[in-house]
Formats: sequence, structure tokens, C-alpha cells
Amino acid sequence: MKSLIFFKNKKVLVTGHTGFKGSWLSLWLSSLGAKVVGISIDNQSKNSHFTINSLGNKIYRDIRSDVRNLQKLKKIILKHKPDIIFHLAAQSLVKKSYNDPVKTFTSNSVGTLNILESLRFLKKRCTAIIITSDKSYKNLEISRGYKENDLLGGKDPYSASKASAELIIQSYIDSFFSKKNSKIRVGVARAGNVIGGGDWSKDRLIPDCVKAWGKNKKAIIRNPKSTRPWQHVLEVLFGYLIFAKKLSNNSNFHGEVFNFGPSKNNNFTVIQLVKKINKFWKKISWKIKNEKDNMVESKLLKLNSGKARKLLKWKTVLNFDETIYFVSDWYKNYFLKNKKIISEKQLKKFEKILEKRINLK
Repeated sequence: MKSLIFFKNKKVLVTGHTGFKGSWLSLWLSSLGAKVVGISIDNQSKNSHFTINSLGNKIYRDIRSDVRNLQKLKKIILKHKPDIIFHLAAQSLVKKSYNDPVKTFTSNSVGTLNILESLRFLKKRCTAIIITSDKSYKNLEISRGYKENDLLGGKDPYSASKASAELIIQSYIDSFFSKKNSKIRVGVARAGNVIGGGDWSKDRLIPDCVKAWGKNKKAIIRNPKSTRPWQHVLEVLFGYLIFAKKLSNNSNFHGEVFNFGPSKNNNFTVIQLVKKINKFWKKISWKIKNEKDNMVESKLLKLNSGKARKLLKWKTVLNFDETIYFVSDWYKNYFLKNKKIISEKQLKKFEKILEKRINLK
């Protein structure tokens, strides 16, 4: 893809490279000719997106380490001297953050701190894109969409840990990387829920549904009226890649924050999304289960991505039907065609759609 040829032969460090988003990003970067150095704490299950795509054999280095361990992380970064870092490693589930708030804060806040602290000792140019969350915002259930300069906050441990990470990032930029000629350039990316093939996370809508449907069982649907910013994982990752390219080439993007959210036409409720999957995957069923617990869960999460559209020339290119088709087709191939993996095929298809629908130089 011409607009992303920038990444060819670049050494790119991806934290959380075995996770859902991280594995798709590592696959994409590898296909672009980048030398991907991956850092992750987990040994993945047999059906993880990382494992079934044999990414351990496709990337430059596959490292098992914990971003909470500063000394090890610093050693890895100084040894490999990356040109670009994408920091995705995190405890990413709201429900799990209630069960283990300490791990959530140390992973999401201290892990980010350790990336930045390690970069202080790197004596070469490096661009770091740090991924936080739409949940970094103080959620006031507003419909206009959160803008990058809106208040940060977070009632649940996950949201608070991401908001805390943002304060750490800004502190390091102002304290250590503030000069225009700084060799270290840092950008922050905020995105909402992403969906796509290969996500097996517990207590997430689509993974829970497809695991049930793969066994010919009814899926349990909770919070059917909740609205989420549904977008395919490749849409968001394209935003990260463009941001990294722009930041590497232009110091004016240093310290900037960008939202990457879907178009207004892709805001649908949980039950609308499930019914749309049923359009592409017949013979699936579900039941609504209303339950109460003490967890705070936002009913409306919406981002305003006007800044990314204007300054990065980024926008989503898939409509809702296409998004759900990509998701449904991946899982249908996995469950109905003897675990057929179509990630690379979908990546190439998405790149062709990008070339047709977006103008990037």
C-alpha cells in the first residue's frame, strides 16, 4: 500500500503484540515490510489470533516480558533501538478491573510510565504512539461526541487507570520531551470499542456470542439498548499507522491527542448489532438477560474524530454492513470451515477498499 510504504524496513516495537489489536497490527506491519519487535506478557492460547496466524514466525522478534518490569523493558528498548513504538499492552476489560484493580492500574498506568521512562535513555529518534481509550474521558453521557480537549475522568478502575496514564504522558512530554528538536516524539490515540475476527476476550459482546454460536448455543445478550462506537479493528489501526507516519515526519504533531471513532452512521445499539450479524450468519440465536450489579457501565460512548479527519486525513471507510460482514465472515470461516483463517485475506481486501475510498499521499 503506497501510503504506508513509510514502514518498510522500519524497526517497530509493539507492546501487547499477542493481543487482539496488537496481533492485527503486527500482521499488518509485517506485511508492509517492517521489522516488528513484539513484547507481551502472555503465552497465548491455541486459538488466539496471534497463534493461529503463526505471527511468532513472521515478526522480527517475539519477546515475553511484562511492561510493569522497568528494568527489563528498558533493556529491551535500548537493545533494539526502535524507530517507532506502538504501546498497546494493557488490562483492557472494565469488568476485570473491578476484580483486580491493582493489576489494572499497574498495567495501564505504571506500564505506560515505564515506556516513557525507558525512552528517556534512548539516544536516537523514536516516535511513540501510546494507545489509551475513549473511557479516559469523564463520561457525562453526552451525545455530541467527546473532543480531545474534554475533561478526563473515570469512575471504574479501568477508566481511571487510562485517565491516569494520560496525566503521566503529558507530564513526561512537558518535563522531558518538550523541545521542538526532541529526539523522542509522543502521540496519544484514543479509540472506542473495536470489533473484528480473532477476538476471544471474555465478557465482550461479539466474542461471547460467537463462542456460543460455535457450539450451536444461544448467546446471552446483556444491556441490549447500550450504544457503542462500533468500528472494525483495521479502521482504528489504520489511524494509528497514519498518526505514527505524520508524527515521525512532522514535529508539530508532537504531544497531540487524536480520537479515532466511527462515523455517526455506525452508532448502533447492542441488539441492532446482533441482528445485523444474523443477516450474514444464519441459524444463530440469542436471549436477553437483564441483570443488575454494582459495576458502572456507560450506556453512551461516542467520540468526535473531526480533528483526525482534518489533520491526519483519516476517516472510517467501511459502512456498518461492511463492518459486520468482515466480522461475521471471519468467525464463520473459523467455526464452519474447519478453522479456516482469513486474516491476511481480509487485510488485503481492506487495503484495496482504502485505496479506493481515501486520498492519502
